[in-house]
Amino acid sequence: MATRVIRSVAALTAGLTFLAAPTARAHDAKVSSVEFVGMPAPATVDERADVYTAAKVIVTYRNGKSETLDLKFHKLADTTDVVGGNVVGGFVDSRGIAITDSFGQLASDAPDGNSLMVIPGLRAADPRHANGLALVTQFEYRELPPNYPAVTTYDSYWSRLPAPTGLSRLDQDKRSGALKLTSYDRVDFSGVKGGWIHCASSLTPWNTHLSSEEYEPDAKVRQGVAPKAADSDDGTDIDGFSRAWFGNAATANAYDYGLVPEVKVRKDGKTSVVKHRALGRFARELADVLPDGRTVYMGDDGAYTGLFLFVADEKGELSEGTLYAGKWTQTSDLSGGAATLSWIRLGHAEDEELQALADRGIRFADIFDVSNVDPLHPSFKKVKTYTGTEWLRLKPGMEKAAAFFETRRYAALLGATTEFAKMEGISHNEVDKKAYVVISRIEGGMLTSATDPQDDVRLAKNDGGAIYELALAAGQRDTGGRPIPSRLVATTMVSIPELLGGWLGGTRDAEGNRCLQDKVCGPDNIKFSEGMRTLFVGEDTSRRNNNYVWAFNVDTRKLSRILSVPMYAEATGLQVVDDANGFSYVMSNFQHPAEQSQVGTFKGVKDATGAVILSEKNVLDAIDARWGGRKKAAIGYVGTANGALPAIR
Repeated sequence: MATRVIRSVAALTAGLTFLAAPTARAHDAKVSSVEFVGMPAPATVDERADVYTAAKVIVTYRNGKSETLDLKFHKLADTTDVVGGNVVGGFVDSRGIAITDSFGQLASDAPDGNSLMVIPGLRAADPRHANGLALVTQFEYRELPPNYPAVTTYDSYWSRLPAPTGLSRLDQDKRSGALKLTSYDRVDFSGVKGGWIHCASSLTPWNTHLSSEEYEPDAKVRQGVAPKAADSDDGTDIDGFSRAWFGNAATANAYDYGLVPEVKVRKDGKTSVVKHRALGRFARELADVLPDGRTVYMGDDGAYTGLFLFVADEKGELSEGTLYAGKWTQTSDLSGGAATLSWIRLGHAEDEELQALADRGIRFADIFDVSNVDPLHPSFKKVKTYTGTEWLRLKPGMEKAAAFFETRRYAALLGATTEFAKMEGISHNEVDKKAYVVISRIEGGMLTSATDPQDDVRLAKNDGGAIYELALAAGQRDTGGRPIPSRLVATTMVSIPELLGGWLGGTRDAEGNRCLQDKVCGPDNIKFSEGMRTLFVGEDTSRRNNNYVWAFNVDTRKLSRILSVPMYAEATGLQVVDDANGFSYVMSNFQHPAEQSQVGTFKGVKDATGAVILSEKNVLDAIDARWGGRKKAAIGYVGTANGALPAIR
């Protein structure tokens, strides 16, 4: 395991200034340190049913003075809210017509990735007192079925509806930094054939919203080439999606989904969308563009997935470049494990040529011969990926099509590691030349398996997951000996011990939790703040009754709980903005409160006699009352009691 060099916060922040709102400013001095003071786990019915923070932040200045600020969660909107006639998170079809049930327009209960953006020239509704900001929010899916709660049989609607994206116009108070939503409009995806399961997002160095399309539909099955493999992890419903978006279950082409949408916001508030094919097609949690504007790391969610790297030909342009898949060579199995990384070159392409292939109707059968059972022929290779165990044979001349339309399958065919489980968020640390990647649960392919086609990853099971640190370096070559044209190539992948999941090993505590309350469990979203020297972590786990957002200082190694979301909800939408017109924000949403699949997990709180004094029903009733019968989920940010956090520059 590599030795970490711990630098003092004072040395790292010596050149930073802290600009606070007049209500919070104690000193106009340079910052020595920022420390988050965590809060207890939720205990009461109200706390378990709400999104809230009782944490604090201590700001210490180089003149020796400090101030302690209370944190507060500020809600900007709930899904189902109607703003200027538009439903927040509302679903529409390809014609822009609302998708409805007996209660009206269907809305998502799953807001996810956020991009808070300073757009030069974007006016506020009240320009005398406020600056104008833009917030792009993408919505992953809808958990609740139509006509809920009138339906007699609960049926999750995950993946059955076209995923919406919205643009909120915000007024930023010039004195406090407080944000107020003034308008909401949907981002039009009709020109790119709709949005598919939008998960996490990132803000590019050139100030665009980089979206995601998770859990790409299996083209082999969709096109009738072969049935689903017995151990496939694909549970998506492309028929349902196609019916809702196009009005016909057969219209949607699997190869149009699992891509990287990029949303641009203009100063007049108008938006435009492109989908990038050059970054490959797989179950992308998000794509994170590093500060060079060319190097992109991408997580691949689900079972038996890979780690991918893209290097663009030109800075600030994702339409053309080279795609690589990672190879894990294990060096330790302790505390989440460690490995060296090498990179297998998959291919080089540009969006335009790939779009031409798609428009000509390229099919899975044009790329591979495939069998779900051993064909007993040496020209086939056995692989195991998200789409299950298969025997593949690449057809002559189809290397480029395989690399960019069937990225994970082709990576496995070339010997890349496709054993990762629930690979989620990715973020980067520019100063230390590091990246961070989440494994939400160490399970499945990450355990030792003598029956898998390859067994690169051999770790102990941990349902609480792990967060890995990737060291970035220049001068690297791919496995074929060719230079990788980036100075930020990951060479090692090492678990961060302090962030190893607090799984209880299969047992439960008295309330039904399978993870410790004071350890990270099921990490998902991560974002690194360069100014605060802090890695923020949002959870998505069914192993604990409430999910949290954590702040982890990479220098002091202190872990602090700073936000709790309603029971059985997921903490999403994490974004950290160090400086937006002199203020900073930790953007955070939650989705699907009281998710049906988890009901029954919380065992309640008992008194000394064993009598239940706080039951699951108590909490679920409070969630129904507070969050519109579970149809509402919140979009918001963590700031101070008076507005925003002071900015770090």
